[in-house]
Amino acid sequence: MAGEITDIRPQKRKRDRVNVYLDGEYTFSVGTMVAPSLRRGDSLSDEEIEELQMRDSVQTAYDRTLKYLAYRPRSTGEVRRYLREKRVPEQAHEQVLERLSAVGLLDDLAFVQYWVENRETFRPRGRRLLRQELRQKGIGNELIAEALREVDEEKSARRAALKRGHRYAHLDDEVFRHKMYSFLRGRGFAHEVIRETILHLLHQRREEGAERS
Repeated sequence: MAGEITDIRPQKRKRDRVNVYLDGEYTFSVGTMVAPSLRRGDSLSDEEIEELQMRDSVQTAYDRTLKYLAYRPRSTGEVRRYLREKRVPEQAHEQVLERLSAVGLLDDLAFVQYWVENRETFRPRGRRLLRQELRQKGIGNELIAEALREVDEEKSARRAALKRGHRYAHLDDEVFRHKMYSFLRGRGFAHEVIRETILHLLHQRREEGAERS
């Protein structure tokens, strides 16, 4: 594969890539971020070509991952999984992760804080389910424990129940209790927290009913 660069041509369909010709024959392609180091007349060894292709793999994977991160913050575990799914060479993974970390785009502590705050704001849930979700994202037990110490499960359960409560407003107490228990259990709240939350809601319902009568 080694030889002298005789031509460097932009690809017609992918403007961000160029084809490299050695000794008059197409040999490989690289992205325009890597191409500036190439000059016609330069000689490339097999080792240099391999290094160029690795740099290109890292750059391509990095650019793809930036788009993946554009939707929401991601954990290191999620990005690793994404790189595997995109069949990025294993030896390029660490370089991509290091570059993302260096510019502040990959930070598991910040991700955990984001995830818990987002859930608390939009879809409150208990520690059990939060722990399960964070583990699925590849977060370690120590970071999870640190994040969950800040979660007030009782307040979260009440917020979740109030958001759902209007759907059950027409039900009698027993059906209300059953429906709300199933809902809060599905959100990962502990049994005792659920029991106290339902008792509070039933008491509130009775007070409101008494006021209307």
